[in-house]
Amino acid sequence: MAQTQNAAPGVAAADPIMPDAMTSGAVAAPDFTNAMGNAATGVNVVTTDGPGGRFGVTISAMSSLSAAPPSLLACIHRQSPVAAAIAANGAFCVNVLGSAQAALSDIFAGRTPMAPDGEYRHGDRFRLGDWRRLATGAPVLEGAVASFDCRLAEAHAFGTHRMFVGLVIAVREGGGAPLIYHNRAYGRPISPRTPPC
Repeated sequence: MAQTQNAAPGVAAADPIMPDAMTSGAVAAPDFTNAMGNAATGVNVVTTDGPGGRFGVTISAMSSLSAAPPSLLACIHRQSPVAAAIAANGAFCVNVLGSAQAALSDIFAGRTPMAPDGEYRHGDRFRLGDWRRLATGAPVLEGAVASFDCRLAEAHAFGTHRMFVGLVIAVREGGGAPLIYHNRAYGRPISPRTPPC
């Protein structure tokens, strides 16, 4: 069984334990990722700030978990410094990107360096966009379709990722069409009033 632990501020989630028995019979990773590319997802920038530092990263693996209590699930690669920062800060914000925010998604995904010397540094990401704060102090993107400000409730490690359960303590709705990611390309939902391409 994969290792599970409750996260507390200042304590990073442990690396997962993956016995061979657990992964036996699994499909090859390239087959899995290629098939998953067919699933359309929303695009989100997850941010955090506090003693562990100010960080942000683009993710597609985010979903509602429960309405009572209001909570969500965000999955981040365990080697990302954002994962360690969320565990240390005890809070994070999920910013759901709008259809015109693909450039911001690329920057937080690390595809576009912001530093003048061409190097990539996490702190440079926040130069793009207008960032505010709600309850936890995690950066909230002005103009996002929606933002969910969360207190970290639990962290679970599995395989390459850490799953963060956030208790939603503040929300902000911006409206508009969300940014969609499908087959390694961005898109937007088709309105019933908009004829298909």
